[in-house]
Amino acid sequence: MTKEVEALEIIVNKALDQLRPFLKQDGGDMELVEITEDKIVKVRLLGACRDCSMSIMTLKAGLEEEIKKAAPEVLRVEAIDQNEEISK
Repeated sequence: MTKEVEALEIIVNKALDQLRPFLKQDGGDMELVEITEDKIVKVRLLGACRDCSMSIMTLKAGLEEEIKKAAPEVLRVEAIDQNEEISK
């Protein structure tokens, strides 16, 4: 992992921490799984967020927007499947 990706990881986790109380209010959560070298953030939806019909809206209009404000170099945020392996 490059220093740039490590720095991005800190920023992304801070954005997640900002949104986490709202997610937990509805019984859900998200975890950072990976930031790729080409600056794609991969998260795993947890709890109620996993099966929620609004999870894509939360991901794109909430999390992705917050992350891009803090780290404009991030290209996009993707939710990965619960069983999907990461490429660390």
